[in-house]
This record gives sequence, C-alpha cells and structure tokens, in this order.
Amino acid sequence: MTGAGPLCGVKVVELGAIGPAPFAAMLFADLGAQVIRLERRDGTGVGVGAWNHLHRGRPSVACDLGTAAGRELVARLAETADILVEGFRPGVMERFGLGPDELLARNPALVYTRVTGYGQDGPLAQVPGHDINYISVAGALGALRRPGERPLFPLSLLGDFGGGGMLAAFGALAGLVQARGSGAGQVVDAAMVDGTALLTTAFHALRNAGDWAGEPGTNTIDGGAHFYEVYATSDGGHVAVGALEPQFYAELLRLLELDPDEVPQWDRARWPELKDRLAGIFGTRTAAEWAALFEHEQACVTAVYGLGTAPGHPHNRERATFLDIAGALQPAPAPRFSRTPPGHPAPAPEPGSDDGTALTDWGLSVTEAAMFDTTTPVDR
Repeated sequence: MTGAGPLCGVKVVELGAIGPAPFAAMLFADLGAQVIRLERRDGTGVGVGAWNHLHRGRPSVACDLGTAAGRELVARLAETADILVEGFRPGVMERFGLGPDELLARNPALVYTRVTGYGQDGPLAQVPGHDINYISVAGALGALRRPGERPLFPLSLLGDFGGGGMLAAFGALAGLVQARGSGAGQVVDAAMVDGTALLTTAFHALRNAGDWAGEPGTNTIDGGAHFYEVYATSDGGHVAVGALEPQFYAELLRLLELDPDEVPQWDRARWPELKDRLAGIFGTRTAAEWAALFEHEQACVTAVYGLGTAPGHPHNRERATFLDIAGALQPAPAPRFSRTPPGHPAPAPEPGSDDGTALTDWGLSVTEAAMFDTTTPVDR
C-alpha cells in the first residue's frame, strides 16, 4: 500500500448540502481525498447531524455564507483546491459572489462541480424538487410499475445517488484528469434528471429495438417474465429469481424439478400462468431453505435481504462489505484497489465541530485560520 486510497493528494471543498452533493464528497473522502465540508454550525433540516453517514471521513468547518468571513473562507480554500462541490439552486453561489467566474479567476484549474435536480438551465432549473420528481421527469419512475398499479420509487437510489452523486463524482474526476493535463478547470453541471436518464440507456435500446413493446411490468426484466421476478416464501420472506440466460433457466428448472417442455422460457403468452406456477412452488418453503438450495448454484436465485439482514450474509461478512464505524454498521468504501486501498473512514462529525485543525491541514497558517472564526459561533 503506497497511500491511504487512490485519491490521496486530491483536495476537495464541499459546500454543505443534502443528498447527492455529500454523497459525492463521501466518495472522494472514502478513497483518500482531503475533503473539507463547510456548513453552518447551527444548521437544521434534512440530513444535518453526526448521525448522517454521508458526512463521514472528513471534518466539518463552521462557515456562514451570509458573512464576509464565510464567503472569503470558501474563496481562500478554493484557491488551492482541485475540486469544489456545491448543491445549491442555480444562481445562489453567484449571489454570494462565489460563482464559477469568481472562483476560477482565483484558481484557473479548479473543477467547479454543481449538483442540482434539473440542471443549471432549462424551464425547470429554478423549480424545487426531490429524487421522486427528477426520476419522474427522466422517464425512470414511469417504467417502475406493474400493470394496473402506480409506479413504485426505489428509495432515492436513482436520482440522488446513482444519477446525482455518482454522476457528480464521475464528472468531477473526469474534469480533474483534463485539468491536470491542460491546467484549465471548468464547470461540471451534474443534473439528476440527466444522470437518471443516462441510467436508462439500456432500456431505451431495448425499446428502440422493439424488445420493450409492452406496458411497464409486462417486459422481460421489469416484472413481466416468470424467470425474472420476486416470489414470496412460506415464512413471509422472498426470493429473487434472475434466470435470464438459457443455461441459468435450465438450472432453475432442474432444481425445481420441472420439465422444460412444460415451462417454456420464451412463450410470452404463458408468462402470467408460469408466474403463478412458480409462485406456488416458492411458497412451499422458507427463504432460508431456498437460499440453501440455490445460492451456490448456477441458477441466479437468491433470498431477498433487507438493510438489517444484508450485513449478516456470509458473503458480505467475508468481504467486509459493511464496516463498524464508531459503533454504527454502514457500507464500506467501494470499489476496491489492489495497490492503494483506502483506510477505515472516520465517523461523521457534528456540523461545524472542527477546532481549526482542518484549515491548518489545508495549508492556512494559524493566524489565517483564526481570521475565519471557526471555533466560536458565526456572526449574524
């Protein structure tokens, strides 16, 4: 191991926000970047507090953008940062005098990363929303339903984290690669609508190819097929069946002791009937019994685990997919690196709790750090 993660040496300024922006900053911190989170010490609202694992791995410095000292602190840190991440509505940073023009003038190589729902422009740019709204406009939510039922949103995984935070982190690192080659930074406009739409690329391909012709919930991998479905078990649990390829489907039938001639995989007209048949079979045993039969076989069948039970799965335990961080079990950093594995993340701090160490670690002198008044309540 040559460093504490592959991003060791990368410096990131994070403006306190909720959802995708702190998730992106967490990814940077998890992989070894030096991240400093700036937020009001007395902040309230969604996501605020040391309980929020998204804030792990980096200090929280008190910073009130409503004060001259707070604004100057952002600008001063941005001078030597590689990446800045902000999650305000379009125009807010400009009103503080901290927009891309101002900060890129002080640091031409800065990758100024902006995470919003609808993007920096367009008819909805100034409209408030949340994950459920962004994945709706992107077309993903409308596809997540069974016939006759309303769409079911997948927590806030698609918009906030997949199409938002992941997209922002990817865009920022792409911008950093370019900046290190050219010396010129740029603005990264990471919109959750754009990112969620990007995640649906494969399904647009299927639709354009004529393989996604039916209404939602009637197609191959959206709940229409009997071989790609979730079935209830006798104990109230569930199993997930993903026997898409013919060899896996054949193994599914073998283990269920079914005659392939009686359960044709691609007879779409019979899918509802065959789903009922499989539902009856899976309802005869517990989820644990089905897991014991299937999980080590070549049939793509697993029991369904929840947030409370997944950490206990033997596979996750052996790979340490979940870590105990200050007494709280949470997902470990990912992906994994052979030469520069990241260290164990520090727990999330209380807002604005840093004692000034983060600023001196960033390169500010003790005198400069004291100018920004981070150890006493911010002025109003």
